[in-house]
Amino acid sequence: MKKSILACCALLATLASCRTAPTNPAEDQAFAPVRTVLEANCVHCHGDNRLSTMPPINDTHALAKLVGTSWIVPGKPEVSRFFQVVIFPDTVPGAMPPSGHAISKRDVQILRDWINTGAKVPAHNITLHPLGPLPRST
Repeated sequence: MKKSILACCALLATLASCRTAPTNPAEDQAFAPVRTVLEANCVHCHGDNRLSTMPPINDTHALAKLVGTSWIVPGKPEVSRFFQVVIFPDTVPGAMPPSGHAISKRDVQILRDWINTGAKVPAHNITLHPLGPLPRST
């Protein structure tokens, strides 16, 4: 009886580890600049406490669901809604982050390059956490 219980436990542990993609340091390193931009500028409002009308960007699995849709068109940043709202001037309704808090040219370039090269997201899930102050007017 003890052997069968141990065998079942070992099998369950193996199955649980199979469901989670292993981490890939190269993927993580390639995604790191994008992650920093998202965590500093987007996750505050598009994270766990977002409005239901806002696309989720609280982890890389949620972000991956936007890739290949009109939100993020791999290889085409200018037609990707995600990128368009980032480059809108503050005077345009829908500019992100909201009025008065445009992201830096460097951060815009990081997002443009990421989308141009296929908008790859690590296979394993990475939870995104807000960095710094809330980038919007109060």
